[in-house]
Amino acid sequence: MIKSVIIGVSGGRAHGLAEAYRHVRGRLVAVSTRQRDNLDAFGDKFGVAARYTDYHEMFEKEQPDLVHLNTPPSVRLEIFEAAEKAGVPAVLVEKPLAIQGEDYLSIRQFSKNARVKIAINHQLHFHPRRQYLQTLVQDGAIGDIRFIEASAGLNLAYQGTHALQSIGAFSPRSKPINVFAQVSGANGLTETPKHHYAPDQCAASINYDNGLTALLRCGDNAPRVIGNPAAHVHKRIAVYGTKGFIHWTMHGWETNIDQVYESGEHIYGEEDILGQAAMTEAMIDWIADDQAIHPLNIDQALSDFSVLLGIYQSAVNHDVVALPIDPQPDLLGRLRTALR
Repeated sequence: MIKSVIIGVSGGRAHGLAEAYRHVRGRLVAVSTRQRDNLDAFGDKFGVAARYTDYHEMFEKEQPDLVHLNTPPSVRLEIFEAAEKAGVPAVLVEKPLAIQGEDYLSIRQFSKNARVKIAINHQLHFHPRRQYLQTLVQDGAIGDIRFIEASAGLNLAYQGTHALQSIGAFSPRSKPINVFAQVSGANGLTETPKHHYAPDQCAASINYDNGLTALLRCGDNAPRVIGNPAAHVHKRIAVYGTKGFIHWTMHGWETNIDQVYESGEHIYGEEDILGQAAMTEAMIDWIADDQAIHPLNIDQALSDFSVLLGIYQSAVNHDVVALPIDPQPDLLGRLRTALR
């Protein structure tokens, strides 16, 4: 049976990961975090006896098959390197993969020769309703895709990568070729413990190699899908084709295919646990079979993050940016200067 561990248990995402193991053919054998009180509280809640304040020691003693990495993005690379050195087969890392151009380039370089398999925790991809809608679109139910609109109530670092990933999920054979964007607001660029730095709002037009265009909006300018004022509950995507459209939100869905309209609701929490479990199961499949590549693999994540950096560079330079990008230095610093 697969042996899994979690690094970083202080946030709600780690609790969702652990709860998902009720539906996973693996076992959570150990957890690690720097704060002893948080470590013991988490271990007691989920019945995990092996607890470490040093993840290096955990790798050595537990020899896990799968690591769930749930830390700020500022330490991603060092843990990837430690997992590679320890012979860990796979890492499933919380989004975002990186936070700025410099760590993106370092992670991209590391991934070229790494043996460890890395995927990003975009569990929305595996929500049952999202899976159903993605299959509809990929099977041609709405015809040829013409336009995709994706949005999130929080900024690019907190939720924007979810929205970017969803565009690729509904059109996986489309490759982004350029982006033109505007951003505003510097509150999200101030120092925080999570190091999730991004402008408060963005609007971006992304063009793809097959003629597809996507519109991405994040922050206060994103559409609100229910009456709840909380910013984090408004993730959504709409995909328009020659035969109709699909629309998914955190709380419901609708389709209009060949002039037949259907809609419904779902409970996000229930979908999320099942999505976490299916995402982990897909990682277990990839560990067992090199050909069963995880759809959230690091190459796809790097492509998505290249778009995010292209948004920043477009906003700074007031120009269309070709993709994939070799980002200009200190894009976040330049945004802070421009937006303050």
